[in-house]
Amino acid sequence: MDEAEAIVEAPEEVSEETKQLAAQRAGDRARTSRWDLNVAVFLFAVLIIVIILLFQEVAIEVVAPVALFGLVMVWLVGWRQGRQLYQRFYEEELAKLQPTQEKTVEETIEEKVQKALRERYR
Repeated sequence: MDEAEAIVEAPEEVSEETKQLAAQRAGDRARTSRWDLNVAVFLFAVLIIVIILLFQEVAIEVVAPVALFGLVMVWLVGWRQGRQLYQRFYEEELAKLQPTQEKTVEETIEEKVQKALRERYR
């Protein structure tokens, strides 16, 4: 009975570990992928606008809010993109880790059955 209970409890424990591992990997991938080419181009466009405004001798009271608005928009776009990527990467990591979890549980069950059969034949 102890072995049967251990087999029943093992998938739940591994499932939690798998979810945590998938969340960690997805978070790492999303943080690195958050700042892609689109965000960099947008940030460069904001920089160009600010430089043009300064060369046109527009008052700093106008240029500063434009620059601040641009930086806030870049941050929001990066944050939103990171959140979307996290969800996608989390699903991918779970899909990658799920077969290994099932294989480990099946191997564990198979190993216990083989061990019990070997002991019985001795």
